Amino acid sequence: MSLNQHTIAQSGKISGSGLHTGAEVSLHFKAAPVNSGVVFKRIDLDGQPEIPAHVAYVTTTDRGTTLQNGPAAVSTVEHVLAALTGLEIDNCLIEVDGPEMPIMDGSSLPFVEVLESCGHQEQEAPRKYLELKQSLRFKDEDGIELIAIPSDHYEVSVMVDYGTQVLGTQSAQLEKLADFKTEIAACRTFSFLHELEFLLDNGLIKGGDLNNAIVYVDQEVSEEKLDKLKAAFNKEKVSVKSNGILDNLDLHYPNEAARHKLLDVIGDLRLVGLPIKAKIIATKPGHKANTSFAKLLVQKMKEQMQSADIPQYDPNAKPVHNVTEIMGILPHRPPFLLVDKVMEISTEHVVAVKSVTMNEPFFEGHFPGAPVMPGVLQVEAMAQAGGILALSTVPDPENYLTYFLKIDNVRFKKQVVPGDTLIFKLVMNEPIRRGIVKMTGKAYVGTSLVCEADMMAQIVKERK
Repeated sequence: MSLNQHTIAQSGKISGSGLHTGAEVSLHFKAAPVNSGVVFKRIDLDGQPEIPAHVAYVTTTDRGTTLQNGPAAVSTVEHVLAALTGLEIDNCLIEVDGPEMPIMDGSSLPFVEVLESCGHQEQEAPRKYLELKQSLRFKDEDGIELIAIPSDHYEVSVMVDYGTQVLGTQSAQLEKLADFKTEIAACRTFSFLHELEFLLDNGLIKGGDLNNAIVYVDQEVSEEKLDKLKAAFNKEKVSVKSNGILDNLDLHYPNEAARHKLLDVIGDLRLVGLPIKAKIIATKPGHKANTSFAKLLVQKMKEQMQSADIPQYDPNAKPVHNVTEIMGILPHRPPFLLVDKVMEISTEHVVAVKSVTMNEPFFEGHFPGAPVMPGVLQVEAMAQAGGILALSTVPDPENYLTYFLKIDNVRFKKQVVPGDTLIFKLVMNEPIRRGIVKMTGKAYVGTSLVCEADMMAQIVKERK
């Protein structure tokens, strides 16, 4: 598949019963625009907001993952999301007329098949990924662990161990998403017999019918219990196979339980909102841990994006412009020249440096007992760096001046004191038109943001 985003080429529908409510529900898959991601819409609730498939909207993870936005909620979304991920569909609107996804056969395969029948539509936008620069680990008090390791593709490994002889320790791997349909999609959800009895006694699986779950028998089963299961699921006969599962289903794979848990991991981690490039190693995963890990991944991605915006300053590197050369570009002179050197410059950005010392003249009157660089002078220094960027677009900058017309959204985050080195990064927001320059500027001390502002200036040919 190409590196562009994809949606479905035509609409598709699927219907079935919800596992927990037993209610008949229909899904209508529709194409969606670029960068919209996966979105659920409750069409049975008038005027309710759409529900983005994002971990920020997770409310509960009890026996499935539930998303909610205002009064609108959808539950058991993981199998649908796994299907979309396995087919590498980036953008899709899912209209649903009930509170939970249909359980179908307990796997992702029915959703994969209907989405395949819809076809793929390539979109005019590059695919964005969640990529890690370093490994990330989650572990809880129950020994559940998930690790993400940087990789150039998505790979998932899962190990499960519930301390039962019937299931034992199982593992499963998916080395590439192209194998999802053949290796993982058909693997069905499972339950232990004691869990099934609890759910039945509490009316929690009204849509279960023994055709959509593998039941592992982890205890002695009396005829009374078997009779109870026959009555609950309207079966003439229920017995236990030699491999320790009820005779309602045959296993697709000896490790089908581990493969289904891998399916759940893929579905839950789709809630990061982007396709993932990482190797995921999960030990005894569950929906609560999966979604907690998804939140960590989202937070790590935000931190990486913020750090990527921080300019790297090497004091040993040769500057693009030293202070003497800067005075050939700007009309400013000491003590009002507030830029010492330019480290990077292109048609779209500039990185400049100002070393703040106790010898600055403004410290004589600005809190002399507790010297702090005035915020307005931080903005002025940033504006001078922006002036260098603006004047770099004309062939004879010595004949031009830059007048700042507007400064918006100014924020001061941290005090600047003697000994600090200010690093400015200004980026053009759009191409220069009629001499008007629009920039966003940020000032850092080390990796800490100390000041930011949006600026608009005009280049004027005026100097003699």
